[in-house]
Amino acid sequence: MPAQSEAQQKAAGAALSAKRGETRVKDLQGASKEMYDSMTEAELEDMASTSHDNIPEKKES
Repeated sequence: MPAQSEAQQKAAGAALSAKRGETRVKDLQGASKEMYDSMTEAELEDMASTSHDNIPEKKES
């Protein structure tokens, strides 16, 4: 599942970093904390690797 916005991609990258033990889980907040708790490492990797081309900075409601 690719990210739908740059903000979502960045949150997935932060959660992925914590899943891999590169950053501390307690430093996560907001969407990245929720992603850490609810997604697998493979799902986070897929979302974090989304290209920045043709996606908005923030998802429109």
